[in-house]
Amino acid sequence: MLSDRASPGLKLAAGAGLAFLHLPILLIFLYAFTTEEKSYAFPPPGLTTQWFGIAWNREDIWPPLILSLQVAAIATVLALILGTLAAGAMARSRFFGQNQIALLLILPIALPGVVTGIALRSAFSMLDIPYSTWTIILGHATFCIVIVFNNAVARMRRLSGAILEASADLGANAFQTFRHILLPNLGTALLAGGMLAFALSFDEVIVTTFTAGQQSTLPIWMLEELVRPHQRPVTNVVAIVVFLVTVIPILLAYRLTIRGTEIAGGGK
Repeated sequence: MLSDRASPGLKLAAGAGLAFLHLPILLIFLYAFTTEEKSYAFPPPGLTTQWFGIAWNREDIWPPLILSLQVAAIATVLALILGTLAAGAMARSRFFGQNQIALLLILPIALPGVVTGIALRSAFSMLDIPYSTWTIILGHATFCIVIVFNNAVARMRRLSGAILEASADLGANAFQTFRHILLPNLGTALLAGGMLAFALSFDEVIVTTFTAGQQSTLPIWMLEELVRPHQRPVTNVVAIVVFLVTVIPILLAYRLTIRGTEIAGGGK
């Protein structure tokens, strides 16, 4: 007979695994407050909040931050549009090669980022496309589409086709059905997918390295600061910002996703 309670050994192993994953993050937070500028002595010789003000006034941080926000926002919008359309085609129709196309849709996020980055860089070179903000956006959109597609197609498959048929029988056209029936039922799935896509795009490094050219997003700026540090605690302050911008949308998306079964089909 199986017990609902985990054994002490399993709890200990789970706690050790969580500690291994999260203690480095806590160290990042700790060293954002250290008084030491050039080393990571433990324990820190003192604590201060001065680095937050210094980071705020560093002019070299703002352009990468603004670029990262712009890229993440536009890539998310593209992903919402294309991912929703792809989900509608895959969930509401049957055609030859459907499974193969579904595999191609999810492949960008399944492949290592290096492979995706090299493929995109080769494609841009072959087409003589100069590296710019748009090449970064296109690179990020390739894997952001997958996030939105997975959320949208899962929700669509839980919706009853009778709802759409009833809408058509009552005289609604395709746009009215989408606006009043389909979109309200997809709302939380699309919102969750959009927030996840934004979070993934904002902290993406590998694909950006191959598609950015001379531009620098905030994660690339952090990577360069780690290699040639100017003020180590400032890098940790920026890491806290990236952590919050990434984790908060993921947590919100998680909350929306676990409530999806209650909302899907409810017309809310």
